[in-house]
Amino acid sequence: MTNLLHPRFEFGARSLENGQTGFSLWAPAQETVWVAIEDGPLLPMARDSSGWFTATAPVPSGTPYRFRLSDGTLVPDPASRQQQHDVHGPSVVTTNDYVWRSTTWAGRPWQEVVIYELHAGLFGGFTGIRQALPRLHALGITAIELMPVADFPGRCNWGYDGVLPYAPDRSYGTPNELKQLVDAAHELGLLIYLDVVYNHFGPDGNYLHAYAPQFFREDVKTPWGPAIDFGRQEVRDYFTGNVLMWLRDYRFDGLRFDAVHAIQEQDWITEMAAVVRGSVGADHHVHLMLEHHNAADHLRGQINAQWNDDAHNVLHVLLTGETGGYYGDYADNPAHQLAKCLAEGWVFQGQWSDYLKEERGAPSVDLPPYAHILFLQNHDQIGNRALGERLTVLADIRALEAAIALQMLCPQIPMIFMGEEAASRAPFLFFTDHGPELAEAVREGRRLEFAGFAEFADPANRERIPDPNDPKTFHASAVEPAAEGAAARRALYERLIAIRQAEIIPRLIGCRSAGADVIGPKAVVAAWIMGDGSRLTIAVNLGNDVVDYVAPPGRQLFPYDGSQLTLNGPGTFVWLEAPK
Repeated sequence: MTNLLHPRFEFGARSLENGQTGFSLWAPAQETVWVAIEDGPLLPMARDSSGWFTATAPVPSGTPYRFRLSDGTLVPDPASRQQQHDVHGPSVVTTNDYVWRSTTWAGRPWQEVVIYELHAGLFGGFTGIRQALPRLHALGITAIELMPVADFPGRCNWGYDGVLPYAPDRSYGTPNELKQLVDAAHELGLLIYLDVVYNHFGPDGNYLHAYAPQFFREDVKTPWGPAIDFGRQEVRDYFTGNVLMWLRDYRFDGLRFDAVHAIQEQDWITEMAAVVRGSVGADHHVHLMLEHHNAADHLRGQINAQWNDDAHNVLHVLLTGETGGYYGDYADNPAHQLAKCLAEGWVFQGQWSDYLKEERGAPSVDLPPYAHILFLQNHDQIGNRALGERLTVLADIRALEAAIALQMLCPQIPMIFMGEEAASRAPFLFFTDHGPELAEAVREGRRLEFAGFAEFADPANRERIPDPNDPKTFHASAVEPAAEGAAARRALYERLIAIRQAEIIPRLIGCRSAGADVIGPKAVVAAWIMGDGSRLTIAVNLGNDVVDYVAPPGRQLFPYDGSQLTLNGPGTFVWLEAPK
């Protein structure tokens, strides 16, 4: 990878070639700012006309510091690379001195990706994840995706309440321990991605309003407060600089951008991606992934893929029968909507969403299947449920395994959520670690969020919803392999991933849809012309109905035990016909 450093993106404290440390802070609402060394001097900072403050001093690595504002308030560095304790305390001067072992790593092509999403804290921090890598590699996983690690208040959090995007949270480990994790992944041939949050800051520990209120737009509100003002170049550069830091200093192979539909200035995504592509060597693979409300134009540019919420939602309806909340948009003829997802990518391509109360999406039929990341579960889809139930609790096992086969063998990019490979029945709950006042608000807000559901209409019944701030909620979310079925489920994933690696991945580039049809109340057949001209056909039934279907010519890839086609209940059959 080439050097991604650019003067525009030099935020925070950084080591200079002359042994000095340079400090910078954009604080346009302040007239004077000092670097406040813990148990040391105040270093005056020079201000320019745009509100940038800078200072240079012989401050060694490991020194704790904060910025002192005009009124005496001490604040952490918004571009802190490491916190001494937690988000309210001092930042720490760090040196990018880690000695990498995997010096020739250049990533892997996008078509080879099989993603495993995990929460760092529930895996025992960066060291615990590193110890789990051989097991995930043996499963066939090719890419690990960490939920956000940016510093958040307290000891446990999903990561979407981060307030210091440049600093890995201390509860997970040190910056060098994170680099050791990335290094170890690369030594095994594994890609490693990071989920980042640029659409909002968490509610506790964000001091930007005190010295840079221009960071936010008061005229646009989001579910998390005032929108971040990506119309300002300083704000754009702050986040683009963060992207470059994760790719340069930590050598992540790519980033997943959370809820970027909440960013008002969508052109920042294009600008950021262009900076990344212009900074990375042509022979180095870096992957950029979005969570979005179906913005196809990004995927025709320099973004690799989007999480396919539509496909998840319709599969969830088919597997569970649930139609509440946003699943209501997928309640009408879900088999037809699944066929549309397999043939065209998305259900919503510009039509009205009753749930969002607006038009959603854009045409996606021209996009390749691998521009979509397909999942049956993820942190949101489990954890945003009141009781955090997994599909192992909600769905018929035969139907679930049929859906797994569809997910792993269709040409979209598959993503597994931690525990799926072990058929875990443990919940994945929403958890935080806020102070008493905010903890009470979060607890009550969480319970009121579900007051509109019949199951929780009675206030007494809402007491069943776990308290996010209770440590038991965090510990209850750890993966527990199923008492029965864990080995069989792992064997299924190993088998399916092996088929994908041998038969699907080599033919993926250039593949295109050959259409999809509904063949039963919960049954669909879809086909693709692969890059080598072969034809991949998948027939899936997620219901108990008997479905008549004539097998196409070609080799049967799954099941490959010689069984004859029968869609008498849940099942998935996959064929590959050689080029004509």
